[in-house]
Amino acid sequence: MASLPTGIRFITSFTRDQWYRAFIFILTFLLYASFHLSRKPISIVKGELHKQCASQGKVKLNVLNENAFHDPVEKISDNETYCGWAPFDKKNYQQLLGALDYSFLCAYAIGMYLSGIIGERLPIRYYLTFGMFASGAFTTLFGLGYFYNIHNFGFYVITQIANGLVQTTGWPSVVTCIGNWFGKGRRGLIMGIWNSHTSVGNILGSLIAGYWVSTCWGLSFVVPGIIIASMGIVCFLFLIEHPKDIKCSSTPLIVFKHSLSRMATKDKHNPSSKGYENGTNRFRVQKQILYTKENSKNLDPEIQSLLSDGENGTIPPKFVTVLHGDGGNGMAAISFLGALRIPGVIEFSLCLLFAKLVSYTFLFWLPLYITNVDHFDAKKAGDLSTLFDVGGIIGGILAGVISDRLGKRASTCGLMLLLAAPALYLFSMVSKMGLEATIVMLLISGALVNGPYALITTAVSADLGTHKSLKGNSKALSTVTAIIDGTGSVGAALGPLLAGLISPSGWNNVFYMLMVADAAALLFLLRLIQKELCCTGSMPGELIQFKEH
Repeated sequence: MASLPTGIRFITSFTRDQWYRAFIFILTFLLYASFHLSRKPISIVKGELHKQCASQGKVKLNVLNENAFHDPVEKISDNETYCGWAPFDKKNYQQLLGALDYSFLCAYAIGMYLSGIIGERLPIRYYLTFGMFASGAFTTLFGLGYFYNIHNFGFYVITQIANGLVQTTGWPSVVTCIGNWFGKGRRGLIMGIWNSHTSVGNILGSLIAGYWVSTCWGLSFVVPGIIIASMGIVCFLFLIEHPKDIKCSSTPLIVFKHSLSRMATKDKHNPSSKGYENGTNRFRVQKQILYTKENSKNLDPEIQSLLSDGENGTIPPKFVTVLHGDGGNGMAAISFLGALRIPGVIEFSLCLLFAKLVSYTFLFWLPLYITNVDHFDAKKAGDLSTLFDVGGIIGGILAGVISDRLGKRASTCGLMLLLAAPALYLFSMVSKMGLEATIVMLLISGALVNGPYALITTAVSADLGTHKSLKGNSKALSTVTAIIDGTGSVGAALGPLLAGLISPSGWNNVFYMLMVADAAALLFLLRLIQKELCCTGSMPGELIQFKEH
């Protein structure tokens, strides 16, 4: 019999469940990357909406009116100057552009609180598909203002508000879906890699918008709008909300009994008890397995990595019990106030408010800052700004790996926030010294600013959404995610608005504001950091539980 081709051997080396997990990982990555891809154009186009005023007698290109198809080139008379696209051609353009950002982000923040609650009561696939179609429509509508020569400021504000509301369907939906498919083991690493979709979307959005920004900025919105709507079709056709929908088996829960005597005492006091409880589900002991090197090969790789005691290589057979959960499907969705009572939700939410303030100020204003300081055109500034997102990818993965290794989410965030403030000060200083220094500081600042933001919105949200205080309620993840990200979005709305108000007095003042915000984010984590440092590791006799939910 002929040997199997290498490619086929590779395919068959993974189980059906592993292939489905990889598929959902990639699909949700691409779906949410398209959301950020459609948000990025406004920051790239700002440099085109307001430009340095053209001198008298120059030619104004690419302004299409009702006669544009017959005469696309319009001359400026000798007594006119061209400062961009009205109404952003006035001296108060920074306030107007800041108002556009605020309109989108304020609507996003308000809508996020409602989105998680609604999302838990509707099928994720339908809810997410609707959001992607609607977001594509409103993103495209903003770009149509160029083709139809619309100069009404209210039109652009209303479009931004509507787009901000429908974009809230994305984050709670994809986090809930990825949480259903991946368990707590190595969650920080998995979520860190997965959360790079934010930076990948920003990079792609910058490149796509930058391609047309100087020639036809309307297409900088229309093309991303078409892309996210097309991904909505992909979502409707392929998204699988939960492993049980296709009868995929969940990773079993591994319970390590560090003190059999303590467990025996517990059973002695309650001899009729046949179940255990952890942060996500109530569990019934179904069977005990003999864990050996031979049968460990049949276990999921994530479980194999959990069955090591570091000294002897394996946990003795009598110390291992396999438990399976009932999923908690019969429980009602958690209320808003109930989610706020989960320990850590308020602290991480307030921390994210200030962390996201910093991140979104860079997202919406970095290209214009580079244009003003380094005197690049809108396209070059947009391309250079993508390095901040490259640093964000590195920072998100690094934060996940460190927090997994140490088991301390708050401490990891705190360390990066502590280093971010001086990095921002250095960036404001060296960005005036040349291109090479700017590139280095963009990468460093991106890693330190986006690292805590990425960790809180993914792994931390998933941890809190399956907290032990929920007593098996598996429907809380979407609400907890929406509360944390919604509170963060308040900061995301304030950051660009404050940047627009402060920047006329000097960009240095904007950076001072960002450094203060970083310090405030760290302040809200101090109690949790102290708690983590005081409670290092599990005490003997406690259950260390790992479960895929």
